[in-house]
Amino acid sequence: MAYTAMSGSGTNSGDDPLQTAVWRLRSRACWADAAALLDPATPDASLQRAALLVERCLYTEQGWGEAEDALRTAEAVARSDDERGAAACERGQLAYAATLLGVRDRADEARAALGRAAALIPPGAPGRAVLDFRRGLLAENLARSPQAARAAYRRAHAGATAHADPLLLSFTWRHLAGLALRDGELAEARHGFSESLRIREELGYLVGTAPALASLADAESEPEASRLRAEAGRLFRLLGGVPTWLARQLAPPAASA
Repeated sequence: MAYTAMSGSGTNSGDDPLQTAVWRLRSRACWADAAALLDPATPDASLQRAALLVERCLYTEQGWGEAEDALRTAEAVARSDDERGAAACERGQLAYAATLLGVRDRADEARAALGRAAALIPPGAPGRAVLDFRRGLLAENLARSPQAARAAYRRAHAGATAHADPLLLSFTWRHLAGLALRDGELAEARHGFSESLRIREELGYLVGTAPALASLADAESEPEASRLRAEAGRLFRLLGGVPTWLARQLAPPAASA
């Protein structure tokens, strides 16, 4: 089965020691070190390596060339539809990240790649949940269609539940909560953000914990909101300012004139 980028492989005591080492590095924002442990000669390892470097781009806004190279390698060694679909899903994510972060407008490429992935990954497969989540990201952040995003996130949430993928669940909870917050549904937003934070803390997903804390702060009242933002800021600084885009969310509000 092709590796899925949202998978929390390495988080359980019975996991392969290599996967445990990769997870520990990944969760601490050491994507390049994690990728260096993997042999790109096999389809699964090549895809996992590419996924790590794509994730680094989204969190650091750096390393685009290395991610492209790793992705081309993964595409070249893919043999099954599952592997080709997973590689297309990663290409879509890289193009989405480049567009979202203002590096280059690759929105059409992102949509086309995720469309190819949808044709290759059958409904009900583990990789389909990741694909649905990423199609939700495009709908929410590029197409500005919250209704389509919500539907995609819900499909991803159901798939992550069915395949016991807690890391993906932490993402679907957070993004569904973000849409609820936008609609003024504070109780629903707090619940979703709290679940996302709980899962990430349980998994030890340190690089994703600061964003989860900051999101929950947006749905809380004072003084809890300030406490959560302070904790998010501490983790953000501990990881050297990663994810880079979180700096804007943590910035204190401008003083009124």
